[in-house]
Amino acid sequence: MKRLLLFCLVLLQFQAIAQLKFARLFSNHVVLQRQKPIPVWGWAKPKEKVTVTLANQKLLATADDAGKWSVKFKPMEAGGPHRLVATTLTGKAEVEDVLMGEVWLCSGQSNMEWPVKQADNFRQEKKNANFPQIRHFYVEHNVTMDIQTDLASGEWKVSDEENVGNFTAVGFFFARELAQKLNVPIGLLHSSWGGSQIEGWISKEAMQTNDELKPYANALPKTWEEADAQLDRQTRKQLLGSEAEVTMADEKKYTEAGYDFSKWRSAGSPLGAWDWKGIWMFRGKGFMAKTIDIPEDMVGQTTTLGLGIQDSFNEMYINGKLVYAGMMQGVRKIALPADAWKAGANRLVIKFGNMVEHPWYGLGVNGTPDDLFVSSKTAKVSIASDWYLLPSFAEPHTYNHSCNNVGTTIYNAMIAPLIPFGIRGALWYQGESNAGRAYQYRQSFSLMIDDWRQRWDDDFSFYFVQLSSYGGYQNSNNGSNWAELREAQTLALSLPKTGMAVTIDVGNPKDIHPTNKQDVGHRLALNALKMDFGQDILHTGPVYDSVKFDEDKAVVSFKNVGEGLMVKDKFGYVKGFEIAGEDKVFHYAKAEIIGDKVEVYHPKGVKPIAVRYAWADAPEDANLFNLEGLPAGPFRTDDWKSKTEGQKFQ
Repeated sequence: MKRLLLFCLVLLQFQAIAQLKFARLFSNHVVLQRQKPIPVWGWAKPKEKVTVTLANQKLLATADDAGKWSVKFKPMEAGGPHRLVATTLTGKAEVEDVLMGEVWLCSGQSNMEWPVKQADNFRQEKKNANFPQIRHFYVEHNVTMDIQTDLASGEWKVSDEENVGNFTAVGFFFARELAQKLNVPIGLLHSSWGGSQIEGWISKEAMQTNDELKPYANALPKTWEEADAQLDRQTRKQLLGSEAEVTMADEKKYTEAGYDFSKWRSAGSPLGAWDWKGIWMFRGKGFMAKTIDIPEDMVGQTTTLGLGIQDSFNEMYINGKLVYAGMMQGVRKIALPADAWKAGANRLVIKFGNMVEHPWYGLGVNGTPDDLFVSSKTAKVSIASDWYLLPSFAEPHTYNHSCNNVGTTIYNAMIAPLIPFGIRGALWYQGESNAGRAYQYRQSFSLMIDDWRQRWDDDFSFYFVQLSSYGGYQNSNNGSNWAELREAQTLALSLPKTGMAVTIDVGNPKDIHPTNKQDVGHRLALNALKMDFGQDILHTGPVYDSVKFDEDKAVVSFKNVGEGLMVKDKFGYVKGFEIAGEDKVFHYAKAEIIGDKVEVYHPKGVKPIAVRYAWADAPEDANLFNLEGLPAGPFRTDDWKSKTEGQKFQ
């Protein structure tokens, strides 16, 4: 009986492998790239002959030992619908409603993944979404140690009111403009992952060609077990300063009175998942702690401890004494007896586990700052800041396999299976997760672009979004990671067939996900319309060209000034410039538009040797545009040491 069962399982597995099929990308409603050779592939029985037809073309192929077959049709012009058919002696596979048009790979992190339904004016955009010639294919999130040959899921969706809400917003607004101006079908091949670092999108082979990334690539784990152990050691070293194992006896000390938790991860607010607080994908138990100053008039009263939403089993210790143990749904409000606190500094330590109702969330607290407090009848103390976090390494724990555990693994699962599907080019919106290593991004970004082009064997167009505005408006003396990342992106324009959409004017300093994706898609579309389709338009804002220093002023020249330079705000004077003298100390400067140049100076006569513009995480004041309404990009004229130099991926 066991032998019969085993035989049946083997037979079913062989039949599944041998079944004639196209690669997942070739499904109903697919858009294929016009005016380029058209690669098509799939699987059949090993060594089986396959006939493949598209429109009036017929090609023959033979499946290899693994059952894979491939053909390449001659280029076709825009149009359709066509049928794509593969036949063998034992089977037939068909794809309906095939269009020829323009195909764009949309990739990056969350601002590319951001859907139309969360962009500005969705109610109106939904009504303007019936474009049956725009199609969207979403690649599911996945990471693998080995290169994948096909996608496990996915299908092409036609743009309409029902479907468009889940399309990439940047990609859709780009596609809509192209469809309206070119009158051809547009396919969006959407493979992105929120929070992902660029190193996950680069192949191992490419990393091995780079001096800085080669050691990492050569030491890549071969299994997830190896990867988890490696990440566990890294996390212990990062948080505790040592890779040494942690015991239950060690952790018992954490809840004792007087224990110093100030060396744990400083998190500020406890709200949010620990994944975004520097404790990546840890799943298990953990500790959070805080020193709370209790006024004398609250001592001796019953109090309420507000701790936000966290529905796992919690143990809470105040000054070494267990005051609560249990689970609580919703916003937690713990009633404490009159002797729970002492006047002055109190140490609160909480041990808890992953969220129960939402286990994917892992460790963390939900709610608002108002949900974090200690209150009595007469007073209330906020505890919304100055928390410290530490995972429980002694208790059983795991690591979720996500985008940033191991480099190359997103490429293996979400890019490799797309190759060599025909595309006109790629749209890229990423960099927020690499800002801390902005200087190294100069290498990694260009490396990825070259890598993808080599894997596709196609020097396709590559257009990207420069980081928008988020965070503070530092001066250049403080330095800015985001400004340095924008500089690294700008340097990638030295590669052929690249273009950049500057977006510092349409960001949100208080939200890393600005919802104005319409302007972003439009500015990317300008690059494509200009460089791919030959339209006589200005595709970018003013770009720094050169500077001349003349005693007490600097004269900055620009390219792409179009009809001229302008200030775009109600005050009417140029803002966002800084200058520095020989001491390398920067000062906010005055600036004036003189023709197609900008003169920059300091009222107190500082003799400048360097100029910077919009050099901040969120340069809200920057207001230099061309008359076509496109913003000037941030720049600096110096090459002084960068804040992020020496920060390396590991």
